[in-house]
Amino acid sequence: MIKYIVPAIIIFLIVLFWEKITEFVEKKFNIKLNYIAVSAAVVATVITLLLLNY
Repeated sequence: MIKYIVPAIIIFLIVLFWEKITEFVEKKFNIKLNYIAVSAAVVATVITLLLLNY
């Protein structure tokens, strides 16, 4: 059960604090984050991890 709850909480927190995350990354690394590109990378990572686990 915890296998499904933890990723859901992490995704919820990323969505909730997206503006603060983008501001931090822009100040720290001088890179603007594109929401679509970042979400595609996260989805690809999640799919890869799920395929490795099953």
